Amino acid sequence: MNTDLVIIGAGPGGYRAAEYAAHEGLQVVIVEQDEVGGTCLNRGCIPTKTYVHSASFAEAFERQQQVVTQLRSGVEAILSQPNITLLRGHATFVDNHSVQVNGETVEARNIIIATGSSAKMPPIEGIDDPRVMTSTELLQLSQQPKRLCIIGAGVIGMEFASVFHRFGTEVTVVEFLKECLPMLDSDVAKRLRKLMEKRGIEFKMKTAVENIADIDADAILIATGRKANTEGLNLEAAGITLASNGTIPVDDNYHCAANIYAIGDVNGRQMLAHAAEMQAMRVVNQIVGKTDGIRFDIMPAAIFTEPEAACVGPGEDQLKADGVAYQCRKSFWRANGKALAMNETEGLLKLFTDTEGRLLGCHAFGAHAADLVQEVSVLMCRDTTIAQLRDMVHIHPTLSEVLKTAAEG
Repeated sequence: MNTDLVIIGAGPGGYRAAEYAAHEGLQVVIVEQDEVGGTCLNRGCIPTKTYVHSASFAEAFERQQQVVTQLRSGVEAILSQPNITLLRGHATFVDNHSVQVNGETVEARNIIIATGSSAKMPPIEGIDDPRVMTSTELLQLSQQPKRLCIIGAGVIGMEFASVFHRFGTEVTVVEFLKECLPMLDSDVAKRLRKLMEKRGIEFKMKTAVENIADIDADAILIATGRKANTEGLNLEAAGITLASNGTIPVDDNYHCAANIYAIGDVNGRQMLAHAAEMQAMRVVNQIVGKTDGIRFDIMPAAIFTEPEAACVGPGEDQLKADGVAYQCRKSFWRANGKALAMNETEGLLKLFTDTEGRLLGCHAFGAHAADLVQEVSVLMCRDTTIAQLRDMVHIHPTLSEVLKTAAEG
């Protein structure tokens, strides 16, 4: 079989690349060995958010499969349109312009690797204990655990801690670092953690787990990071050598060898579903000869704890470490009329600008923090200054006035 583009993996990056490439007139073959939609839809962001927005464990367990099935059928519909052929199976490189799937060789002018990532298990004694699980297995539990121990206070660990505590599970979080959520400004992260502690979640910071047998819990979630899925691809045949951390090295256009690209978690640059989607756009634009203005240096991210947190650009710790001259403006949810009316008064927003007043970043926690940070992200993409933000009308009463208050501060 000959085609214009082969895509290995039908997660957020892969299926978006297929849809856009087909729209641009390319003949596309996309290969998936598991369910379409990838980790995000089947085992990650979507099932987790179903838990976040459910009133009980029983409701969450029932609803997640309904939501996942509905969204998965939507992705399958995208991949059934003209110009796209979906092959079910495992792809292996034959050389730098062809792959083999189920014994069939597919040749292509261009190839995109979009195989994603999976949970990384740390070298802890007793890690094969039947109580130990990744987020995938935790989401498949039909019985709510009475006591849950979470190893790792990153995004996955903090989201599950928040959700299961709300369901009534006794939750303990163990973290090797001194603070949770290292991508967040430490002031924001600390305040969020203290609030979660106040509500009853136990945190053991600066603590290393040496033996799983020492943990007193019904279920133990490993949330210590993810690793790129590259096994069995035969990358050597394509002339690709992995980086020391196991990811596929790429340039700023996600090119890794000859006519081959790697997008999403597998390149390790920004392990976010929306990053994978935008990288897909960039690669297809490269293939069809289009230029774009996508700003990969401005990548917002959200953590769906209760309340949620979000960030774009560097936090205060990073700005100091990089020796950047900056100004920090703060505002609080408790001073916002809509937050008071919603009974959501816990929250802090920090807005950073350079010496000329240009927006550098925003880190926040509080109700709908992700929406506020998204606004800052859009403004940063247009090099907006604090003076320009002050002149922009914000609806009253809304939480967006938290951002306007910071700008005026």
